[in-house]
Amino acid sequence: MILPKVRDPRFVTLRRGGTLTDADHHLLALWAAACAEHVLHLFETARPEDPRPRQAIEHARAWTRGEVKMMEARAAGGHAMGAARDLRGAARHAAYAAGQAAVVAHVAAHELGAAAYAIKAVRAAAPKAESEAAGRRECQWQRDQLPETIRELVLDDQRLRNDICWSVFDC
Repeated sequence: MILPKVRDPRFVTLRRGGTLTDADHHLLALWAAACAEHVLHLFETARPEDPRPRQAIEHARAWTRGEVKMMEARAAGGHAMGAARDLRGAARHAAYAAGQAAVVAHVAAHELGAAAYAIKAVRAAAPKAESEAAGRRECQWQRDQLPETIRELVLDDQRLRNDICWSVFDC
């Protein structure tokens, strides 16, 4: 579970009664795509013939450019998560990260899902003794990628939802 029971209006677009601008929604999707792409190799090493997670990341970015509709990006996200189903460990988490990135077009609050699954992927790929440190480094890398415009929003969201995101944002 990565979404709160009550939706934060900061992640609901203006036209739906929230406070999120389209520009910031796009930045959230681009950041989520960057987080997912950073760990995509962990999936592609396990399943080099399966393009679904990479396509989901591409759809997230295409949505921000107006090249695909929200429903197309959301569907690509579902396909990426389908690629994860029979996997375990880092590859599974990396595919979920890609899927979460694509569905940001539908629900902006999935931005943390992409980031959290990417951190879980890095932790799973690292030797057990280095897992926590690897996760903290990934978390910090992600924070370094945050555009200034959405930085405080995402950092506050991480503080608020850290407990339902496996506490991966303790970095």
